[in-house]
Amino acid sequence: MIHENAWTTYSADDLQKLEKLSADYINFLNNGKTERECAAQIVEMAKAKGYRDLAEIIANDEKLSSGDKVYAVNMDKMVMMLNIGEDIVKDGMNILGAHIDSPRLDLKQNPLYESEELAYFDTHYYGGVKKYQYVTIPLALHGVVIKADGTKVTINIGDKEGDPVFMISDILIHLAAAQMKKNVAEAIEGENLDILIGSKPLEGEEKDAVKAAVLRILKDEYGIEEDDFVSAEIEAVPAGNAREAGFDRSMIVGYGHDDRCCAYPSAVAMLDVADPKTTSCGLFVDKEEIGSVGATGMESHFFEDMMREVLDRMGIYSELNLVRCLRNSRMLSSDVSAAYDPLFADRFEKKNSARFGHGLAFNKYTGARGKSGANDANPEYLAKIRQVLDKNGVVYQTSELGKVDAGGGGTIAYILSLYGMQVVDCGVSVLSMHAPWETISKSDLYEAYKGYKAFISEC
Repeated sequence: MIHENAWTTYSADDLQKLEKLSADYINFLNNGKTERECAAQIVEMAKAKGYRDLAEIIANDEKLSSGDKVYAVNMDKMVMMLNIGEDIVKDGMNILGAHIDSPRLDLKQNPLYESEELAYFDTHYYGGVKKYQYVTIPLALHGVVIKADGTKVTINIGDKEGDPVFMISDILIHLAAAQMKKNVAEAIEGENLDILIGSKPLEGEEKDAVKAAVLRILKDEYGIEEDDFVSAEIEAVPAGNAREAGFDRSMIVGYGHDDRCCAYPSAVAMLDVADPKTTSCGLFVDKEEIGSVGATGMESHFFEDMMREVLDRMGIYSELNLVRCLRNSRMLSSDVSAAYDPLFADRFEKKNSARFGHGLAFNKYTGARGKSGANDANPEYLAKIRQVLDKNGVVYQTSELGKVDAGGGGTIAYILSLYGMQVVDCGVSVLSMHAPWETISKSDLYEAYKGYKAFISEC
């Protein structure tokens, strides 16, 4: 099924709204290169719309009821937003769930070393990356260092005007005969993704003088000692801002579209529906790129525990009410899909691929090959969503992640489906997914916002 190109459907008012959403999203992307930075922005957006911190409500022994809006934060890397409707147990919730982590390079706990008068940071790649894409591009460092006394030092180097950037070297083509015979997965090894950070020796030092010079800078400018890297979380990400792309400025190229191009319109849609009849919930989670594991991933108990707290504040908590609330809920797993790329047409099955600019893409199932690891949405649920989207003039399409035997991938959808709720994946289609720089269509971003807003308003 191929619906019309969304660009052909827009009025002047639509185009104005589309450009405003795109500009705001670019700003969000530029200020959210890590999950911590994205979570902080989402919290500020929620607070500006009157959402209150659930932790404070609990601490003050306050009650919650229909019409209240709350948010909860887990370790600065996972956010839940809740706008309480009329009957949260009977009606369940309309949930938008997206992840805010993206593939990158993480600094190891003992990262700093010198070799042949060059100083490096040793890294460990995070998520599914093509390692060769990270060499010779400008990199920025974002994250936090927690010192032994508990002091938090925020790191953001490489994206501000006047900042230095960092890079990973590659062998020059003149000496690359052996490398060029390797397949792309082996041409650059993970242990060679070491970031060049300095070359100037510290005067008066005889051993590892370049490393000593870097440590001096870290001490003077950030108050960081070498031992502090043990309790640090620093991510190396592509340096530079997201930008409009194409002569027609119809696209956005930037780092982290997967999955922030779904997280952002999900958050905006949540905040733009002030008084939903059915409780609306926004989930913005970490660790999806490595399997949704850990205390800040979707497989943690945070969401479930926060719902216990909410029901308790409403005076209706019981395990049975929790089970009923979750089972009666519906979810859009807001995650990206692969856009059909004519330059790699042999990897796609054209009539079942998302088309760039053709709107919100629904993946009935994801997984790999024989749907391994997939959530497989029910047709009754898809029919209901079709009714809502058609009623609200949302341009949408269906998609699969390439040919059946070509590979595959997963999302957080299957985790929420374990509660017995209806779940389907849908989001923005992306070119060059998981690359340092990915590309989306502004129209797909806009249709995602429209679709998410219609879902939490009317499903």
